[in-house]
Amino acid sequence: MKILCVIPSRIGSTRLSRKPLIHIQGKPMIQWTYENASRCHILTKVVVATDSTEIADCIRKVNGDVIMTDPNLQTGSDRVAAVAQHYPDMDIIINLQGDEPFIKPLMLEQLVAPYLAGETPEMTTLAYPLDMKNKYNDPGTVKVITDIQGNALYFSRSPIPYFRTETTAPVYNHMGLYAFRRDFLLHYTTLAQTPLEKAESLEQLRALENGFKIRVCLTQEKTLEINTPEEFELAQTFEYII
Repeated sequence: MKILCVIPSRIGSTRLSRKPLIHIQGKPMIQWTYENASRCHILTKVVVATDSTEIADCIRKVNGDVIMTDPNLQTGSDRVAAVAQHYPDMDIIINLQGDEPFIKPLMLEQLVAPYLAGETPEMTTLAYPLDMKNKYNDPGTVKVITDIQGNALYFSRSPIPYFRTETTAPVYNHMGLYAFRRDFLLHYTTLAQTPLEKAESLEQLRALENGFKIRVCLTQEKTLEINTPEEFELAQTFEYII
């Protein structure tokens, strides 16, 4: 099985200016993401997809692979699909966001575990146990609930499910990390945006609203994703352990 990992990265950011190129412990964030993904031995190839020559130059300096994409593409998935067009021999395509500098190889293995086991879901994603005390009501935390087979029932910024009685039910904290069958990725990016996708500003809901399944693969820890100045400051002293 051939697995392509694509890291979409654009220079624009509303919360952190020129985010992919900010230095974390001495090197650009996008370099961290690329190098840590490249440590995953099950990946056939890792490519950065960008419309920025500065980001491209940064990756080329460490002998990384880059494909320049159309700046008018609307989403990260569109950029990933554009790169997948160049690799018709790949079976599985991973969409790894460039602001995941501390991604671990094991997490990428967990993401594609169903495919390696011979299953063929349209797409998979990663999640970890939700901190119910601090994150359940946080709209910045995307929650996901699943059916008993581990397929996503819904993703939401709202607290889900509503606990009408004192009971427990599994709720997970979603990570914005995806793997697709290549054929499904190319189909998925032709689909129009859907109402719930627009309402929640969650692109993965487009798949659910069109009747496709997303397998939720579990990991036991979170990464330090960099979206805010506070997270950037934390990253400067974060101890990365493979």
